[in-house]
Amino acid sequence: MFRRRFLEGLGKASIRDTLTSTARGQALADPQTWHRFLQGLRRSEWVVYAKPPFGQPQWVLKYLARYTHRVAISNRRLLALEDGRVTFRWKDYAHGNGQRLMTLDAVEFIRRFLLHVLPRGFQRIRHDGFLANSVREEKRARCRQLLRPSVGACLSITQALAPIGDGTPTTPRAEVCPVCQTGRMLVVEMVFPHRAVWDLSTPLLRCDTS
Repeated sequence: MFRRRFLEGLGKASIRDTLTSTARGQALADPQTWHRFLQGLRRSEWVVYAKPPFGQPQWVLKYLARYTHRVAISNRRLLALEDGRVTFRWKDYAHGNGQRLMTLDAVEFIRRFLLHVLPRGFQRIRHDGFLANSVREEKRARCRQLLRPSVGACLSITQALAPIGDGTPTTPRAEVCPVCQTGRMLVVEMVFPHRAVWDLSTPLLRCDTS
């Protein structure tokens, strides 16, 4: 299906004369050469490579960071520049991630390197929402204002949890607010780790339903 849809789109683009043939593709401007080229593509088996989905959010960030915070090729991979040809090291993922060497003409190497350079006006990372450039300062100040705890609200909690009767504080238990150091934080629930099924240090609770 992928092959069929792709070739249909390629044929329509050729009919509309929207394809640009440059470098090695200039020979495809000939109609007969173009027809033979498409026939070869139809006979070839296409294998669409798809990676398994990421299991955790941090893996997604790590994957994207390779494209947003690194250059196209690091200096340590560049090995030689001799007679107008560049030799560099690359990783062959198709054969066990082995390290291999490749030598290219300097012009071709620069062409491949520039494929990783964004056109003018594009950015690798764009912020949206309250971090957008046009509203960042205003929205961040508003967020800080909304997130700042109110002393009045903390005092109201303190009054609600004041000791009653013989001086015993009401439940649930309250702790001093770590921000304003005046009010009380209400402990709604305490979550304890569950015992593993293989932990036999204490007997299991049994319930007789007979």
